[in-house]
Amino acid sequence: MARIHSRKKGKSGSTRPSRLEKPAWVERSAKDVEDDVVKLAKKGHTKSMIGTILRDSYGVPLVKVVTGKKLSKILDENNIESALPEDLTFLVKKALAIRKHLENNHKDLEGKKGLQRTESKIYRLIKYYKKSDVLAPDFKYDPEKIRTLVAR
Repeated sequence: MARIHSRKKGKSGSTRPSRLEKPAWVERSAKDVEDDVVKLAKKGHTKSMIGTILRDSYGVPLVKVVTGKKLSKILDENNIESALPEDLTFLVKKALAIRKHLENNHKDLEGKKGLQRTESKIYRLIKYYKKSDVLAPDFKYDPEKIRTLVAR
C-alpha cells in the first residue's frame, strides 16, 4: 500500500501466524491470557504494546487464537478504554511535538510542512472514526484542547 505524502510503497510488516487454532506448545490458558491483558492495560500499555509483550515474554502468538476474543473486546468487557484510538493518539503526540519545536524555530519551513502533513492525517483519521462511530460526531481537533486527552 502506498504512503499518503510520499511516492514510496512502505516497508513490509511481519507476518501473522497462519493457524487459527491454539498451538500445542502454548501452555497458558485463556483465563490467564485475559488476566495478563487486563493487568498490562491497567499499567498503561497500548494495545499493540500488550500484544508485543504477550508475544515476546509469555509466548502467546495471538490473543484471539488463545482466548477466542480480540484484545479490544477483552478490554471493552473490563471497561478499560482510551480517550482516543491508538493511531490517532500517536499522530496527535507527533503534531504536539512539532508545534513545540516550531515555537522556538519560527523559520523552520520544513517543520511547518511536516505539521501540515501530520494534521492532514489527523483530519482524515477523525473523519474515518466519526463515520465508524468510534468518535463522537461533534468531536473537533483543537491542538490546545486535545493536549489534555493525550498524556505525554
